[in-house]
Amino acid sequence: MPGRTESSAQPFAHLQAQNAPLYRAILSTFVRAKQRFTVHLRPEDVLAELGAGTPAEAVTAALTQLAEWGNLRADPDTGRVTTVEDFHRARYLYQLSPEGHAAEQAIAVYSEAVARRGALQSVALSDIAAQLRALLVVATEANPGDSGPGIPPDPAKTHLLLMSLVDRFTGLADNAQAFMASLRRTVDFADTEVDVFLAYKEQLISYIERFIADLANRGAEIAALAGRIEAAGVLPLLEVAARREATDAAPADEADEHARQAATDAALAAWQQRWRGLRDWFVSADGGGRQSQARLLRAAAIGAIRQLLGTVTAINERRAGRSDRSADFRTLALWFAQAPDDESAHRLWHTAFGLSPARHLTTTTESLASAEERPVASSTPWAEAPPLEISPRLRRTGSYERRGSPNRVVDRSEQRRLLADRAERQAAEVALARAALVTPGPITLSRLGELDSAEFRLFLHLLGDALAARRPDADEVVTTTSDGTLLVRLARLADAPQVRIVTEDGVLTGPDHLIEITDLVPTGSLTAA
Repeated sequence: MPGRTESSAQPFAHLQAQNAPLYRAILSTFVRAKQRFTVHLRPEDVLAELGAGTPAEAVTAALTQLAEWGNLRADPDTGRVTTVEDFHRARYLYQLSPEGHAAEQAIAVYSEAVARRGALQSVALSDIAAQLRALLVVATEANPGDSGPGIPPDPAKTHLLLMSLVDRFTGLADNAQAFMASLRRTVDFADTEVDVFLAYKEQLISYIERFIADLANRGAEIAALAGRIEAAGVLPLLEVAARREATDAAPADEADEHARQAATDAALAAWQQRWRGLRDWFVSADGGGRQSQARLLRAAAIGAIRQLLGTVTAINERRAGRSDRSADFRTLALWFAQAPDDESAHRLWHTAFGLSPARHLTTTTESLASAEERPVASSTPWAEAPPLEISPRLRRTGSYERRGSPNRVVDRSEQRRLLADRAERQAAEVALARAALVTPGPITLSRLGELDSAEFRLFLHLLGDALAARRPDADEVVTTTSDGTLLVRLARLADAPQVRIVTEDGVLTGPDHLIEITDLVPTGSLTAA
């Protein structure tokens, strides 16, 4: 089997493939084997890990494809060759390639970051304050002021204090950001599990309020400690930590003083950036030009509480039966579905929406002729359009009566008959198309046969509904049409070949699927609208 070069490898291609769940299960098997220090796996080993429900042919084909993409490396399995026929038969040992291992690590990091919920760490605030108090003691001893010479800061103690401080601060900031993001997702999806959300919101609000109080108290203490350390001199502490880190980073040759100084300067710049980030997180700028991140976090947490309370209020209003526009339309749709005949449905339509002919609005023949001779575009401003002439009698009395006999009401019976005939023909075509597409059970798309125009339009509508309802990680979907008259079940086929569906309008090609179309309406109950 030819191997993939590093430039041609596509280790992430399996995520968008048709059999992505199978590929992920196989690669997870290799990751677990690597954790057990197992280097190679045979196809039967992978099949045993996946379980007896997975076809062996599908596993073999998937291994071959993963090797083609570069996720796996395939080596000839010569350990079990006993005959010439075994030698010529393709047998391979598979292991994760470097590209495949890197891709699995990246996917694991991505999954962990997406699923991370975070936390508001009140304990971290206490730890940061404790580390700053210890640093303040070191800084005060190094610079006692007028009381005498200072004691040089211990490099190991100072470096460990700063490292611990940065570690706790980084964890606090990252967890707070992840928690606020997960809180927004919790509020956004509150409608899906209302009972769970209502039971969870009391604890959540209490948790956020407790953190806000701790952040206000500890944040003020941390800001004061940071200011006192800067007044005592924070730069010597950072220089001590930078020189200690540069000892490992710089070359061992003491003659290369330039390289050692460059490593020290780089480490010092990094520590100054960390201290500036810590200070900006808790200390606002003078004059109110920039608010600290702690203050912004408090504001965001308070806003989250308001949003939670607003969500709870909306849920309680819906539970109390308070009507809204969407509920009104759903009720109206139910009334339309329960209408006994078309006449009742039309009466309901006119009553609900008031869409009746406006026979009281008339125009004169002169006005129509003038509009035809000098048409006015719809985009013309009112100020530039021709004025509308209104009868003085209408302006004076509020009514207008034309002299002579009134206009005769136009007879639209012929147009209504033509529309009814057209609707009846369309309903008959749809009924024939429905009868032709209903299947006796699950069949492949290749067995649908040739479709005429009406059948093909209905089939595309059903196929679009099914594909729109299917989730990316699902192999099967069951849905109904928007009018609730047809049920469609669509399932993927492993290694499905391309299928051609011949119609009067052309040929539709695509991967083969299992499809089942069931008519939910009894025969003869559909009437033309």
